[in-house]
Amino acid sequence: MIRFLPNTVMALFCGLFSLSSFSQDTHKSGIQTELLKEPYPWTHGKADAEDDRFMFAVFSDLTGGERPDVFETAVQQLNLFRPEIIVNVGDLIEGGSDSTEALNRQWDDFDRRADQAKAPLFYVGGNHDLTGGVLREVWGERYGPHYYHFVYKKVLFLVLDTEDNTEQRMEEIYAARDKAVAIYKQEGLAAFEKSEYANMPERKAGTISAEQSRYFVEAIERNPGVRWTFVLVHKPAWEREGENHFLKIEEALSDRPYTVFNGHVQAYKYQQRKGRDYIQLATTGGEQFPDVGRSMDHVTLVTVSDSGVDIANILLSGILDKTGHIPNDGDELCFELSVCGPDK
Repeated sequence: MIRFLPNTVMALFCGLFSLSSFSQDTHKSGIQTELLKEPYPWTHGKADAEDDRFMFAVFSDLTGGERPDVFETAVQQLNLFRPEIIVNVGDLIEGGSDSTEALNRQWDDFDRRADQAKAPLFYVGGNHDLTGGVLREVWGERYGPHYYHFVYKKVLFLVLDTEDNTEQRMEEIYAARDKAVAIYKQEGLAAFEKSEYANMPERKAGTISAEQSRYFVEAIERNPGVRWTFVLVHKPAWEREGENHFLKIEEALSDRPYTVFNGHVQAYKYQQRKGRDYIQLATTGGEQFPDVGRSMDHVTLVTVSDSGVDIANILLSGILDKTGHIPNDGDELCFELSVCGPDK
C-alpha cells in the first residue's frame, strides 16, 4: 500500500530511506512510501518527471465546409489534457467573401469558440483566412501581423504566412478560387480539379516573400540558444517551384533541431526532410478527403524537454471525459468519414 506520510515524520523517514539506493531514487523523485526494503511492487522508483518539460497542442483545418460541433468538441477535449499553449496550421474560417461585415461575423464565431480553451490559442493564417485584400485587412485589424514568432520556455515558434503573394497575384488567385469553389459546389471535385485555380502553383504550395524570409532568418539568428524550434505553416512552402524563399529559412535552421507542422491538404502525412520531421495534419472539423490519405479529426500533443520532443496524434473519437463519453455531447459525431460516413 502506498500512502503519503505526514510532514512531522519526514526527517526520520528520509534517514531510513537512505538504507537503499532504490529508496533514495524513490525519495528524490517525489514518491513517498513506508516500504523500506526489497522486494517492491513496482518497476523502479524514478518518476518520469523533468522540471524543464512542458506540453503544447496543435490542431488542424476547420474549413472547406466546416462540420458542426467538431471544433467545439476538440476545444473541450484539449481542456482535459491541459496543454500550456495551443497552436494550429491555419484555415480557421471559411472566408470566401469581400464583405468586411461578413468576415468579421465569421471571426467573431471562431473567437467565441476559441475563447473556451483554457490555454492561450495562437492564430496561424491559411488561404481561407488570408487570400484576398479584404481578408488580409480584416485579419490585420483584428490580430495584427500576418506572420510572427514567439519564445516559450526556451522553445522558438515561427508562425509563417504562406499566402504572401503580391497584391496583383493575390487578387488573381482570389478570383480564380472564387470561380473554382462555385464549380466544386455545382459539379463536384473532378470538375474542380480542371479549374484554373486547381492548376495554379499557389493552390498546392505556399508563397514566402523575400521580406518574410529575412524576418524569420533574423529571428532565428537572434535566438541561438533555444532548445527546439517549431515551424507552423498552412501550405507546404518547401514544395514551391522556382525561386523559393522558404529554403533560406530552412538553411538558417540547419544547425539546430526543429519540427515543421503544416495543413491545407486535410489528410495526414509524415515525412522526413533534411533529417527533420515534417508533419502534415489532417482536420479538426474541416472537410475530409479520404481518397488523398488518412483524413481524420485529431489533435496533436507535443511534449518538449531538454531530452527531446515526443509527438502524439490523438483521434477525437478516442478522447473521453470522466463519464466515459466524448465531451460536448459528441458521442454521435463522425470524426473520420471513411469509418463512419454515410457510405459505411
